[in-house]
Amino acid sequence: MLSTPQRPTSLAVLTSGGDAAGMNAAVRAVVRTGLDAGLDVFAVFEGLQGLVDGGERIRLVDSTDVGGILHQGGTVLGTARCAEFRTRDGRRRAARNLVERGIDALVVVGGDGSLTGTNLFREEWPELIAELVERKEIPQALADAHRRLTLVGMVGSIDNDMFGTDMTIGADTALHRITEAIDAIHSTASSHQRSFVIEVMGRNCGYLALMSALAAGANWVLIPENPPDTDDWEESRCRALTAGRGIGRRRNLVIVAEGAQDLHGNPITAQHVKEAIEERLGEDTRVTSLGHVQRGGSPSAFDRYLSTVLGYAAVEQVVTAPGGESQLIGIRGHQIISSPLMKSVDKTRSVADVIAANDYETAMEMRGGNFKDSFRMIRTMVRAHPHAPVPGRRRLRLAVLHGGGAAPGMNTAVRVAVRVGLDLGHDMLAVRNGFEGLRDGSIEAMDWMSVTGWVSRGGAELGTNRFVVTEDDVAAIAAQLESHRVDGLLMVGGWSGYQAAHELHARRAEHPAFALPIVCLPASINNDLPGSELSVGADTALNNIVGDVDKIKQSAVASGRCFVVEVMGRDCGYLALMSGLATGAERVYLPEEGISLLDLQADLDNLREGFRHGKRLGLVIRSEHADAVYATGFIKALFQRESGGLFDVREAILGHVQQGGDPSPFDRIQATRLASECVEYLIAQAAEEIPGSVFIGLQKGKVRFTALAAFPELIEPGVHRPREQGWMALRPVAQVMARPDPTNTHS
Repeated sequence: MLSTPQRPTSLAVLTSGGDAAGMNAAVRAVVRTGLDAGLDVFAVFEGLQGLVDGGERIRLVDSTDVGGILHQGGTVLGTARCAEFRTRDGRRRAARNLVERGIDALVVVGGDGSLTGTNLFREEWPELIAELVERKEIPQALADAHRRLTLVGMVGSIDNDMFGTDMTIGADTALHRITEAIDAIHSTASSHQRSFVIEVMGRNCGYLALMSALAAGANWVLIPENPPDTDDWEESRCRALTAGRGIGRRRNLVIVAEGAQDLHGNPITAQHVKEAIEERLGEDTRVTSLGHVQRGGSPSAFDRYLSTVLGYAAVEQVVTAPGGESQLIGIRGHQIISSPLMKSVDKTRSVADVIAANDYETAMEMRGGNFKDSFRMIRTMVRAHPHAPVPGRRRLRLAVLHGGGAAPGMNTAVRVAVRVGLDLGHDMLAVRNGFEGLRDGSIEAMDWMSVTGWVSRGGAELGTNRFVVTEDDVAAIAAQLESHRVDGLLMVGGWSGYQAAHELHARRAEHPAFALPIVCLPASINNDLPGSELSVGADTALNNIVGDVDKIKQSAVASGRCFVVEVMGRDCGYLALMSGLATGAERVYLPEEGISLLDLQADLDNLREGFRHGKRLGLVIRSEHADAVYATGFIKALFQRESGGLFDVREAILGHVQQGGDPSPFDRIQATRLASECVEYLIAQAAEEIPGSVFIGLQKGKVRFTALAAFPELIEPGVHRPREQGWMALRPVAQVMARPDPTNTHS
């Protein structure tokens, strides 16, 4: 239970501005966390218009009112523009509607316009309350009890253009929709050797265009922050497209942000680009404007998680810091942060100002390092040929291989590593079939076109396995490294790959061939590797799980069932906990906690009580190694036997479907970012007398390298997981979201 002195007794939540997938998850989280904190929670329907209108548009709600909305796109509360709220009289009416219901805390999910308007409302609140007393619309005692309005905001916007948070609610889902559309266009573009121009949303922010171009392997992208650097950009870009055709590329894909412009601030439209390609290249060119499809659909797993944790944190902010400056709740790395709302809004709007002033260098700086690095990377990836090697510079031979199980995004990482290495003037080698292939000499040179189409391809084109390096293998691997004159080694993979790489590093003294830089890039759906908060492949697996569980829930609701769903993860419960948060599971069993008979009894009691009061769905998520005795089949049989005829029980073991499919945009982007850093590390370390051996990862949103020698110290003895797992801090959030309620009919 959340608690603090002088906390409010009630709050209201509303959604405003453009809709964004994940808004419903945020509302659900605010309602359930507020109820858990002992607050009366009100929902405001139709956005700011509902504040002004009052009546049935401001309703007291409980957990049943937000059941079954987690997976829904848009906003069930509705959103509407409100001219009246822009007037003093409209805001005074809104204040009366709130204070009459005892509400003096407001959680708003919306864009910069909605947050600015409600902040003005908060600033005027004391005056509005005084005016209401003077007009005899409320008694003085009521005014005295509600002297201040607490305002907490969350950004619901697909544009991802707000300072104060790394990601806005809805942006990841929009990126999914765009990337899925581009992936589909790939096939028809290649079949007909056509050029496609795809227009995406984003207003003054090129995030969606840039990241979708990076994730989908586009050949050209136009964004507001960095226009073409010449006035004859049409000619120069068409020459680049022609060069791509010359090396065998069958399709051209151009991404245009809706706010794209040239050096002089003149708009560049998708139609303009189409005409330029047709005129100069004579190619059949089609325009696809994705429009509002980018906003719609069920939210991605990340947006469900993000919205849930932000909603939880918003209520914490209301309870612990009432009446203070308006706060914006956001995420930085994987840490929830709060910042002054209007400072974030002002910084956001200043980017549009510098773009309007044609100050593009400043605009790129304001977008941050990740944005700039992504733009630099796309300029490398779209090239038809790598840069020529610098004369006199040492030409390294860098090898890339896999280890461990397959993870979506492995191919993306290899593609980036190969092209970055070639573009920097080095030879790139591919090792087939992991460390076993390295032992056997399955090593081949890669060129620019060897990795064409790999950005979006699932699986592992080079092959991977869980090969264990033995004493006999060590000498053979050393011999192959010497024979092929390998100067650096990049391992993209999971637990077995890390172990094998560590073994080579540990044998440096015995085999001089191992005195080369080694980098491990985390690629594992289990997210069980030290040194990184998130492994490549985990996001795709999580989306696969969430998609399947959504379907299972439909079946369960129709039949009045409880499903026990087993997910992968080996000794790490990341997929279980995160999928539980994203699907509304009532109980999640983790290997980090184990399962006791008392746990099962309590969960069974909650299920029986719920179904006795009209519940139609039960959902339990079990990580595959949660307990050696209480297996998924056992739990299913136990619950079925003790259900008292109130509900039916089914089990669903999702299996290797979790590893399959094309990588998500997030995994493609992360693989791109990490692989580029890895190659640059190998090149730098190759010149050192004692080259480093490391594994790379994201820690608090930053790329960090950790010494490979530290691998044994950072893992929990006897199991496959790190000693420190930051995501376990989300356990209380999951528990609050799953708090049993006998009257609840959905999860």
